[in-house]
Amino acid sequence: MSSLSGRIAVVTGASRGLGRAAAVALAKEGAHIIAMARTVGGLEELDDEIKAEGGSATLVPADLRDFEAHDRLGKAIFERWSKLDILVLNGAMLGPLTPLTHIAPAQWSEALDVNVTANWRLLRSLDLLLKRSDAARVIGVTSGIVKRPRAYVGAYAVTKAAFEMMMRTYAAECENTGVRVNILDPGIARTKMRATLMPGEDPMSLPAPEELGPLFVALAQPSLTINGQIALFPEWKKTGHLC
Repeated sequence: MSSLSGRIAVVTGASRGLGRAAAVALAKEGAHIIAMARTVGGLEELDDEIKAEGGSATLVPADLRDFEAHDRLGKAIFERWSKLDILVLNGAMLGPLTPLTHIAPAQWSEALDVNVTANWRLLRSLDLLLKRSDAARVIGVTSGIVKRPRAYVGAYAVTKAAFEMMMRTYAAECENTGVRVNILDPGIARTKMRATLMPGEDPMSLPAPEELGPLFVALAQPSLTINGQIALFPEWKKTGHLC
């Protein structure tokens, strides 16, 4: 039996990059994937890949800023499965590459909506479902930019810092439950966001998103005991230890 057989997993930003890699890796271990993303074509390609590997998925085409969709998702999961075992909060946006003081108010609000508020709305909608699981695991994908700020990426850095604090706060609030909440820092990976940020960089010199699949699986295990920690992919790859 696969290590996640029978587990139900929600993955946001699942149509490409790290989200897609997480969805495929979790599906290969037996989890049923509830894949959420804006791009219908990307979701359909993901579904084909998962089915080709013998897995199963439910597709949820939705914008992360459609907050009412998050509430509908919680209701639908309750009606079909009555619980949720794995939640991967991966969906995010880079935002404008400009000085902080040049960011338009609408751009600032959009970055906050996608990178912070949408994730809070999902936690709010799915919290009781997670607590109905025997061993729920929440994985939030962060960025090293939180620890190494750089000019002109302020909207992304500020919202990712807020996201990390939200995840660690939720972890503390779940300490006495069966839910374990941790953060995955991918380091530098071959993603579309990275290519936008560093257009002169050779993408083939970077780890492919699929290489992070096993780390998502490790953080989703029912046997996992750590809570409120940051798992850095480059360190995990070298040592095999989560923290």
